[in-house]
Formats: sequence, structure tokens, C-alpha cells
Amino acid sequence: MSQRPVALVTGGGTGIGAAITRRLVEDGYAVVIAGRRRDPLESLAAELGESVSVLQLDVTDAQGVAPSVGSLERLDVLVNNAGGAIGVSSVEDGDLAEWEAMYASNVLGTVRVTQAALPLLRRSPRATIVNISSIAGERVYAGGGGYTAAKHGESAVSETLRLELNGTHVRVVEIRPGMVHTEEFSLTRLHGDRSAADKVYEGVDRPLVADDVAACVAFAVGLPQHVNIDTLVVKPVAQAAPHLLHRGPIDWQDGS
Repeated sequence: MSQRPVALVTGGGTGIGAAITRRLVEDGYAVVIAGRRRDPLESLAAELGESVSVLQLDVTDAQGVAPSVGSLERLDVLVNNAGGAIGVSSVEDGDLAEWEAMYASNVLGTVRVTQAALPLLRRSPRATIVNISSIAGERVYAGGGGYTAAKHGESAVSETLRLELNGTHVRVVEIRPGMVHTEEFSLTRLHGDRSAADKVYEGVDRPLVADDVAACVAFAVGLPQHVNIDTLVVKPVAQAAPHLLHRGPIDWQDGS
């Protein structure tokens, strides 16, 4: 493991995080997957074998992150993937506890892990920070006030960190996906309502999947160290903007 580049992926046990982990392992990385729930972490580690190790970690734990990340011997790539959305209420009716939880994970969690990881990253010639944000970090939409505010905050962190690290070899990459069909994102956002979660993707011809985002991460980190992808916005063809989503078939001209 010490002979391979090492990546830390937060929220690494499921969804986009798990897909990023699989892709980085394919590309020759040893990956430390971090998350709150041990079972999915251990399941993925069992699937991928000795290339993956588990770090049970809650990015909102002010006392636990620094010693956990500091226990790593080395680190070449940090992928801040932990976060997510809760609720679809209006600003007027918003549950501020949900807003606080989204800010804590998406913004403060990203900052907390980055602070803990930077001493290790500075010693690596391949040092790269990848923040998985969202198109919600650049566009707002009705019912998304809490999430878009949090993702705008995360995007501001990425942009500011890039300025502050200017003159060093550390790269800061931000990936902003649009609609990604994963098992848990909408289900969590809609408080476990399976029917409502399924309707989010209903009729959408080929939304993004987690592997699509993982491919973007692999592309960005695989470029020569002097090349930085500041911001990579990736959406399905069916989604022109957060508020403009085509529901219905698309003629792909490929027979599928």
C-alpha cells in the first residue's frame, strides 16, 4: 500500500463516494474510505480487497476528524464527498435544523477534513484536493434554499482555498454534478419517502450515475500536476439547467 498513491474519500461507502473509490482503485490508488456507518464501508472494503482501508469518521465531529486523518502515514489525494441535501421546503417554511445540518456537513465538514489533511498533502508531489459540490453551488432553485446555500458555501471554500494555496504545488479541483441517480441522495433528502424519491428521476432519459462523476474525478486527478481543473460542471444531456429538465425519450441516434 505504501508504494501506491493514497487517496482519502469521505462519504466513501455508498453512492458517488463508492464509485470514486472503485475508479481510483482501478487507477492504482490505495484508498481510505471514511464515513459514519461502518457496515457499508466494510462491505466495500471486502469487495475491493487490500487496496481499501476503512476509517469510521463523521466529518461534523469537531473533535474526531483531526486525530483520525492525522493517523494516516501519507496522503496524495483528498476527495471531500461527504455532504448531501435534506428537505425541499421554502425559505419561509424552512427547518433551520436541516439548514444547520447541511451547512455542517457540506461546508464545515469539507473545511475540517481539509485542514486536517493539508499537512500530509503538502508532503506529496501529487497533492490534490477534489471537492464534490453541485450545480446547486452556482444556481439556485425554489425549494432548495438550504441546500443551495450550503453548496454555494462549499464552492466559495474551494475558490478561496485555491487562491490561498497559489504558489504551492497543491491542486484544488471542484466537481459540480447536476442530476445524479443514486440510491440514497433523494431518498435522504425526502425523509425516506421512496415514492417521492423515485419521482425525482421519473421519465428522465439517462440521468448521470455515480460512475459518471467518478470518471470526472479520475480525469482531473490523472492530469499532470501542473494542470488544474478549477471547476468541472457535469450534467446529463436531459438537464439544461437545474430548472430545465426534459422528461421523456431522447433520440440518441445510436439504436439504444
